[in-house]
Amino acid sequence: MSDQSRDFHKPIRRPAELFDRLFAAEDPAEVSRVAHSTAHALLARVREDPDGQVVDRLVAFTDEHGIDDIAELWSRSPAKTLPGALWRLYLLQLMIHDDPRTAALLYERGRAELSSADEVIAGAPSPAGPDELVALIDQILRGLFEGDFAVALDRAASFCRVQAAGATHLADDYEATEPERASAFTTRALRLSDYAVDLAACAALWRREALT
Repeated sequence: MSDQSRDFHKPIRRPAELFDRLFAAEDPAEVSRVAHSTAHALLARVREDPDGQVVDRLVAFTDEHGIDDIAELWSRSPAKTLPGALWRLYLLQLMIHDDPRTAALLYERGRAELSSADEVIAGAPSPAGPDELVALIDQILRGLFEGDFAVALDRAASFCRVQAAGATHLADDYEATEPERASAFTTRALRLSDYAVDLAACAALWRREALT
């Protein structure tokens, strides 16, 4: 294969701005059925036999394929469902991979401002630079497939809360001088806060064997 062909076929990384993108469906009921069945089948298959190479491929899925393949199945699922939880976790991973420097900035600011156990639960080293944040989110995603699923969801929720706190305080810093940037950080903070609530609820449902 020529270099030109190889470049043409290389999957395109989707930017963090694609958060919450919705895809039209002719039959929403069928999309919902497929989303739930694929999410449950995938998780059951991998957790039953957590082959290292398979888990590696699942963790690296968005690096190789972007987010559209997953989005067509899971993006319209309710937040407090298995496909909804997996969708949010892959989006979170994509956000960190796309801009690890900003993610690290938000995390360190949130760690300084937030008086809670969330930084301990999330499990990032101190200080957490871009590489450490990428490794952490991949580790959390890996935990879904080969560890305690509820613990992985709780770690992701805590991670979101720390990031949200950082984004909120940075928005305050920029409000007077760069209002557009402040607005972007505020939007991210709200989204991350919502994800934290959703993922924590999914963890509780999983423990009750009620996450469908």
